[in-house]
Amino acid sequence: QVQLVESGGGLVQAGGSLRLSCAASGVTFSSYTMGWFRQAPGKEREFVAAIWWSGTSTYYADSVKGRFTVSRDNAKNMGYLQMNSLKPEDTGVYYCGLRRGGVSGKSYDYWGQGTQVTVSS
Repeated sequence: QVQLVESGGGLVQAGGSLRLSCAASGVTFSSYTMGWFRQAPGKEREFVAAIWWSGTSTYYADSVKGRFTVSRDNAKNMGYLQMNSLKPEDTGVYYCGLRRGGVSGKSYDYWGQGTQVTVSS
């Protein structure tokens, strides 16, 4: 079955960086748009970034533009989210997902279990 496993979360000080990874299995990874979402305590899950199956198109939430970079390696069935200049408001559980369709869509077919990111001030 389809499995997405996120890793790379942790505790970091404001201004620091983290790189999240998403390992996909049981699916033709290169056929899907990959996205990253996050959920802060008491809030709804929100979109962060997405990348087209070929890597030629990306899309970001305004709150992370210029600080986060989404990428993928289809040969390794891996997706990444490089997060720089982290802020306390970036704290939350980060999820990767896969969808058939464009980078701006919000409906996803598969989800990982999430990885916690905590940014201290």
